[in-house]
Amino acid sequence: MSEPTRDSTSAARVAAAIGALTLRATRAGLYDRLTSGVEGVDATTYPVLSGLDRIGPATATRLAEAIGMDRTVTTRYATRLQEAGLIARRPDPSDARATRLALTADGERAVLALRDAMQSFLAEEMATWPPGEAATFALHLERLTEALAYPDTSRTS
Repeated sequence: MSEPTRDSTSAARVAAAIGALTLRATRAGLYDRLTSGVEGVDATTYPVLSGLDRIGPATATRLAEAIGMDRTVTTRYATRLQEAGLIARRPDPSDARATRLALTADGERAVLALRDAMQSFLAEEMATWPPGEAATFALHLERLTEALAYPDTSRTS
């Protein structure tokens, strides 16, 4: 067997890092850090609030699909966010039997606080990196994310 190439070694390292990043424990730790001080949101409800911000008003089924959670769990967390005044349930204009979840004004403010916390956390972590390294990392991470999200359109010939 031949020695691994630099690209395959890098790919293995990236794969391992993505694996660690997507572990529930890693996400929960990050969510705990981000939600500290944001009233009505915790590590369990963060994905529901954040997902709703990303996709806009949606049924619990559609939101659950988008964030990769079970619909019943999504509904339970949405109820907690509704009780905190961060989301509202509204009639679904396309199906009288269904409701859509939507951010309230307080929910939008909470999302802004969460996004600010994420940006501050990342800026703090990357502040010690050599000049230009954070910008290069951001560019490559965007490219990788695009390839993962849209595998058929990310490559050019």
